[in-house]
Amino acid sequence: MDYPAPDKQLDIIKKGVDSIISEEDLLARLKDSSQNNKPLRIKAGFDPTAPDLHLGHCVLLKKLRDFQELGHNVIFLVGDFTAQIGDPTGKTETRPPLTDEEIKENARTYQDQVFRILRKDRTELVFNSRWMAETELKDFMSLTSLVSIARLLEREDFGGRYKSGISISLKEFLYPVIQAYDSVVLKPDIEIGGVDQTFNILLGRDFQKHFNQVPQVAIFLPILEGLDGFKKMSKSLGNYIGIEERPEDIYGKVMSISDELMWRYYKHLTDKTENEIRTMIKESHPMDAKKELAYTLVSFLSNEENASRARMDFERKFSDRQFPEDTREEKVRGGSVNSILDLVSRVSKSLKSRGEAKRLIVQGGLHINGDKYTDFNANLPQGEILDIKIGKKEFVRVRIIK
Repeated sequence: MDYPAPDKQLDIIKKGVDSIISEEDLLARLKDSSQNNKPLRIKAGFDPTAPDLHLGHCVLLKKLRDFQELGHNVIFLVGDFTAQIGDPTGKTETRPPLTDEEIKENARTYQDQVFRILRKDRTELVFNSRWMAETELKDFMSLTSLVSIARLLEREDFGGRYKSGISISLKEFLYPVIQAYDSVVLKPDIEIGGVDQTFNILLGRDFQKHFNQVPQVAIFLPILEGLDGFKKMSKSLGNYIGIEERPEDIYGKVMSISDELMWRYYKHLTDKTENEIRTMIKESHPMDAKKELAYTLVSFLSNEENASRARMDFERKFSDRQFPEDTREEKVRGGSVNSILDLVSRVSKSLKSRGEAKRLIVQGGLHINGDKYTDFNANLPQGEILDIKIGKKEFVRVRIIK
């Protein structure tokens, strides 16, 4: 195929990237690929430790799709073997083990979800159990001799746990060894991962050198914050946007994020260039920019028809709120209220007691961001700003602060 000029490819690849080791090597491989009409092999690993992919994963998936659109091939590695260990990266304690059934089911759902974004014709789907199950113990023992315990303890997570006297299982020490060996088996030109995978990916380069292979170029991407704007997007934290959620829910959740976080989502999840984003920051109204982002992301994960429908649904709900211009604002610290009832009891001036608040909620008199809430024990919806209508006459705009 006719590849774009290597310099042009490099500009696209570098957008939103935290670091590359090394950019010089990457450019050389892009030039060689173009000259020899041979696509590069891009590896990325995903452990099926949870059933759902979310926008945090999409930072990496979007970059893989960029490579595919430039004419290269992706090795989508499902770490069904490493999932039995659990990636210890960033963890302060040993992960609870998953059952074989959980791993298989999660791996199946990953396959269903990932091709919402990646091209099937340029994706090689592999499982690391394929070679790890066949690796003899003596061969694996020789791999462990390539890395010292001292070097493993240089990792912030391992080092911190060791100094604090928190248990580290020997199995966890083996995780980066297996991930590095995956690169020896697959011989990728490039491996992509989050900045939290720096140690593991660089160890893969060392292993490749030991086996007389040309070491992979390492590309590191930032970690995307969730809806709260400061913690890593995670289903367990409830601050995520799942790629299989209803288009209306995805659109609404994007509309709930802060203006500052919106620009990071533009940078890492859309095709907007850095210059285009800077221009939008100067010239666009934040609400208009956020609507465009929500529409773009729903289109990316679904299609334009669903994006249009989600936009209409949001506009209808937004217009139905009929919030007065002089709506009273209240600030509530995140984590200080545990339920809808707690929130309404705190911010309402018309309700005299928790019992009165509870009755109003049960009777359908509470709307938050245009949605009716009748379960007073329900958790707060995600978002930095909550527009609350209490009964027919009380309006409160609640700003959730850190």
